[in-house]
Amino acid sequence: MKIHEYQAKEVLAAAGVPVPPGEAVDTVDAAVAAAEALGGNLWVVKAQIHAGGRGKGGGVKLASSLEEVREYSDAILGMQLVTPQTGPEGREVKKILVAAACDIASEFYAGIVLDRQLGLPVLMVSAEGGMDIEEVAASTPEKIFKVSFDPGPEGGLSADDAREAAGKLDLEGGLVEEMAGLLQKLARCYLDTDASLVEINPLVRTTDDSLLALDAKFSFDDNALFRHPELVEYRDPAEEDPLETRAAKFGLSYIKLDGEIGCMVNGAGLAMATLDIIKHFGGEAANFLDVGGGATTEKVTEAFKIILEDSDVKAILVNIFGGIMKCDVIAEGIIEAAQTIELRVPVVVRLEGTNVERGRELLAGSGLDLISAPGLPEAVESVVAQAKGGADS
Repeated sequence: MKIHEYQAKEVLAAAGVPVPPGEAVDTVDAAVAAAEALGGNLWVVKAQIHAGGRGKGGGVKLASSLEEVREYSDAILGMQLVTPQTGPEGREVKKILVAAACDIASEFYAGIVLDRQLGLPVLMVSAEGGMDIEEVAASTPEKIFKVSFDPGPEGGLSADDAREAAGKLDLEGGLVEEMAGLLQKLARCYLDTDASLVEINPLVRTTDDSLLALDAKFSFDDNALFRHPELVEYRDPAEEDPLETRAAKFGLSYIKLDGEIGCMVNGAGLAMATLDIIKHFGGEAANFLDVGGGATTEKVTEAFKIILEDSDVKAILVNIFGGIMKCDVIAEGIIEAAQTIELRVPVVVRLEGTNVERGRELLAGSGLDLISAPGLPEAVESVVAQAKGGADS
C-alpha cells in the first residue's frame, strides 16, 4: 500500500524525523488559507498523487505571494499530471500540499528497502539527492552508500553504521551526529510500520544548518496491515487500480500488467511460472491473478469477471494445478462467470490435479466455447496464438 507525501510526513514526524510545516487541502481557497496560516512569504504548492517525478510534470510550484498560491493551486488541482511513473495516461490531482519553503544549502537522498537477496533491509544514502537520483543510481552507483541492518525486535540501524552513513554526506561537526540520529529514527520507523519502502528525497540541510525531510514516500507490506489500522486509514482508493481494489475485497491477489493475455492461476509460484512461460512463447501477460489454494466458486467467478473487464485482454489462460484447490470448483466458477458476463475473448483451460476429471466434465457439458489443453506448454502456445488472432495451435 502506498500513501501520499503529506501522509508520509505525518508518519515521519511521529517517528521524530523533522519535516517542514504544511497542510493538505483540496480547494483553492483552502490552499490560500493554509499559506496565510503558515506565514512567511514563500510556499511550495505540491500535487499529491502516488507517483514520483511530480516536479518535472509541472506538479510542484514555488509561490512567493498569496496570489501565486491561488494561481498555482488552481492550475494543479484537477490537472491530469503525467510523470515518468504514471504512464502516459497520468493521474488526476485531487489534493495538494501547501508547505512552508526553506532556504536549501544542500540536498541528500536517504532510503530504505528490503534486499531480497540478503533477506535484510538496506539503508541507502547519497550526497547527490534531488529529482535525478535515478540517474545517479544508473550512471554513478558508487555515489550511493549502502548498509544492511538487523530487522529483529532488538535490531535496527546501529549507531556506528548510522555515523558511517552520515559521514558519506559531506557534513561537518554536530551535523554528522544529528544526521546519524535521523537515520536511526528512519530505520526504526521503517521496521515499526512494516514498510517495504521508505524514501526521503530530498533530505536537506538548510542555510541555518537544520535537517528537514522535504519530500517523503512510503510503501507498506499489505500482508502486515492488519497490525496497523492507523495506516490503513491513509489508503486512497482513488489512487489505486479499481480492479486491484475490487480483487482485494474478495481476497484475490491481482496485479494489472501491460500485456494481452489474462491469467487465472492458483498459487503465487505457479502464477509467476505461468507469466514466465507466456513470455517464453512470445506473449505478454495482462495480469497476475492468484485465486489461492482454497478459493470458492464465488471467488473464482469474481476473478473471471475482473479479468474479462480488462479491455486489454485478448485471450484468457486458466492454469490450475489442483491440490487444495479443486478443479471442479474452478470449472463451476468459470461456468457461473460466463453466464453473467459475456465471454468476448477465447479461453484456454488447463486443469490438473484434484477432481480434474469432474472439472473437465463440467466444462465439456457447459456448452461454452472453451479450448481445453492437456498440458501447460500446449495451453500457452494456444493462448498466445489466440491473443495474436491465430488459430488454436
